[in-house]
Amino acid sequence: MSWLDIPALLAVEPVTLLAKREIGDWPLVGALARRAGTRFIDRDNPRHLPATVASLADLLRSGRSVAAFPQATTWCSVAYGAFRRATFQAALDAGAPVRPVTIAYEQQGLPSTVAGFLGDEEFLSSVRRVVGARGLTVRVTVHPPLLPHSGAHDRRALAERARAAVNGTVKGPARQHGDRVTAGQALGTYL
Repeated sequence: MSWLDIPALLAVEPVTLLAKREIGDWPLVGALARRAGTRFIDRDNPRHLPATVASLADLLRSGRSVAAFPQATTWCSVAYGAFRRATFQAALDAGAPVRPVTIAYEQQGLPSTVAGFLGDEEFLSSVRRVVGARGLTVRVTVHPPLLPHSGAHDRRALAERARAAVNGTVKGPARQHGDRVTAGQALGTYL
């Protein structure tokens, strides 16, 4: 939903982030992302995809967690957006579990889209809106791990199982990390 998704995930667990290549070119944000070890994916050049997947699989084999946003864009509802499957191939290649994550924003206990970052909005405009929001909280729900050998033998099936978990159509215990993290304190899918 938001640029706040990233700091919220990082508050839960240190991960290597996967971001679209363009973010690496953003002033300040790009420099911070590169410095933090973010890996970038060039969605406009599919020829680079096999090398990116191989690099992610190597990270996973080394024991690192990777946070990918398989919807590949921001949405104000988890019901929208197909999951792109390439990052799931990295998990399969590495034999690594996939931990679906749901991120939700609330104000005064009700669902909120105030943190949403959509369309052609300028980043500073979004920051001003979020900073001015009263009582904004983010809830990060980490769902049970999906093991590559437990019913998902290809990236399509694994991506669909992750999407079902994120959309709440799979029953099972979910872990809440902490109670709630306010936007001031915090300032996708782990593989």
